[in-house]
Amino acid sequence: MSIKIRKAAISDAKAISELIVPLTEKYVCPTFDASVRHILLDSMSEANMETYLSANYFYVVAVNRNDDVVGVAGIRDHSHLYHLFVDDNHQGQGLSRQLWHVVKQASLDNGNRGSFTVNSAVNAESVYLRFGFKRIDGIRNRNGMVDIPMALDMVDES
Repeated sequence: MSIKIRKAAISDAKAISELIVPLTEKYVCPTFDASVRHILLDSMSEANMETYLSANYFYVVAVNRNDDVVGVAGIRDHSHLYHLFVDDNHQGQGLSRQLWHVVKQASLDNGNRGSFTVNSAVNAESVYLRFGFKRIDGIRNRNGMVDIPMALDMVDES
């Protein structure tokens, strides 16, 4: 299967939302308090994705031969990994790493000196550990939203 990674356009907002909302419901929402799940899911709506794509975020999408979005990565301010999702049928093939490398390189090309952060979903921590991120705090619960703050400092790796 041929997958291409390209810069996301505002016209991709609907497809991105349609990819990440069900994945979030499946993998992230079970770790959140039920009372705040709608807030998280609303932040991934088509309208909000359009806002991210036109603001200080950089997004790439992985598309198949039919131009269906099967993966997405978004980074805010060239330093905070905001979204990283891969369709269930494409997981385990290194696609999340490829998406991460593209947004990481774009960030470095735009002045980031090698420091990145992510608020990992509890069940995604192992992915970020493999990318070189480290916990900067334990599991935190912010008003029902549960995550793990992590950082990658490539300067320390040299």
